Amino acid sequence: MAQNWTLEGWKAQEARYHPVYDDAKKLDEVVKTISSYPPLVFAGEARALKSELAEVAAGRGFLLQGGDCAESFAEFHPNNIRDTFRVLLQMAVVLTFASKLPVVKVGRMAGQFAKPRSAPTEVQGGKELPSYFGDIINGIDFTDEARLVDPDRMLRAYSQAAATLNLLRAFAGGGYANLRQVHQWTLDYMGRTPWAEQFTDIANRIGEALDFMEACGVDASSLPQLKGTSFYTSHESLLLPYEQAMTRQDSLTGDWYDCSAHMLWIGDRTRFEGSAHVEFLRGVGNPIGMKCGPSLEPDALLRLLDILNPGRDPGRITLIARFGHDKVEAGLPRLIRAVKAEGHPVLWSCDPMHGNVIKSESGFKTRPFDRILGEVRGFFAVHRAEGTHAGGIHLEMTGQDVTECVGGAIAITDAGLKDRYHTHCDPRLNAAQSLELAFLLAEMLNLEAAQRQAAKAA
Repeated sequence: MAQNWTLEGWKAQEARYHPVYDDAKKLDEVVKTISSYPPLVFAGEARALKSELAEVAAGRGFLLQGGDCAESFAEFHPNNIRDTFRVLLQMAVVLTFASKLPVVKVGRMAGQFAKPRSAPTEVQGGKELPSYFGDIINGIDFTDEARLVDPDRMLRAYSQAAATLNLLRAFAGGGYANLRQVHQWTLDYMGRTPWAEQFTDIANRIGEALDFMEACGVDASSLPQLKGTSFYTSHESLLLPYEQAMTRQDSLTGDWYDCSAHMLWIGDRTRFEGSAHVEFLRGVGNPIGMKCGPSLEPDALLRLLDILNPGRDPGRITLIARFGHDKVEAGLPRLIRAVKAEGHPVLWSCDPMHGNVIKSESGFKTRPFDRILGEVRGFFAVHRAEGTHAGGIHLEMTGQDVTECVGGAIAITDAGLKDRYHTHCDPRLNAAQSLELAFLLAEMLNLEAAQRQAAKAA
């Protein structure tokens, strides 16, 4: 248990990018109500994820983390949840088949409702209103009523997260993730993409392997590893009153766990010394992610690691690099060297989304696929040069057939962005682009594996 930590101790620290609630009494009532609700996840599940992430940090696995930029109340539908889950399963199969490494699957789902904004207010048509901070805080419509910071939205977010988790657990353990169903995971609209054919080839080979096992007397249907999968949830720990309300003391260990998700992360804007977000998360036992951007100095990173993981527990910390395609190879090595020299057992993951946002000529915020791919390639190149494990990918993506990121084999153009631009916040990869990236990731993981084999042979 963290020393000198209390559930409300974060309130004495600086909470940047945090909404201001006008009605403190109502906020306290909502926090008290949610505190009495059942946990969404359990401490044992968080510990299981931590163990799996420790294996990844040691070079014996890969982390696939993806989902919505910001979940919305309006788009809450079982088909949307199912389709994003399907794409993550497809990506995991591609990565596992190619790399021969287990893939830890973590969704940005069932809680990713809050988003930091650069300014507390925005102006449209000469009118100034509070910025949109995500559906758990206020609404996206530019009206006085929608932009009201309302504590009751936390209650709706909890209910939606519970329903989402219920469906995800059913998909993961109820037969949908059975490898015998691998052909059924391809979304209908992806049939026109070049990657669907490659995935079908992998699915056929998996089916042949299962047939061979059964011919040898192995009943594949009785193996839990083939019938289902472990699937975890994560979100940015931004709205601290909600996170506080969802935190419970584990009856087995006495440790505190944030039971809103299996894994929480600290954003690039909130990971500073004296941060309320750092103070809160240092006291919970969940695996913790931390975004690392160009402004982060090695000494500051090491101090934060000492705060968040003083016991240096493997699997506790995932460092999520988000530099931009043109900065990753210059900025990442010094962080890796500092962490490696100090012996911190971290998992390094790549977020190629947040450093590669541009405004298109047509006025849409977008992310060019070639820049996303460029950052991923740079991330892997740095780790090969440093002799460390490129352990994960962190994506904003969806199973919906959206047109939000330009490029890729399906060649979404600037003019085509307007066709199906549905995001509530930042542009997401669609299913076809996500699968394309998975195949390219698989090639990079194979290069890393070849380097390890060569090093052993030498």
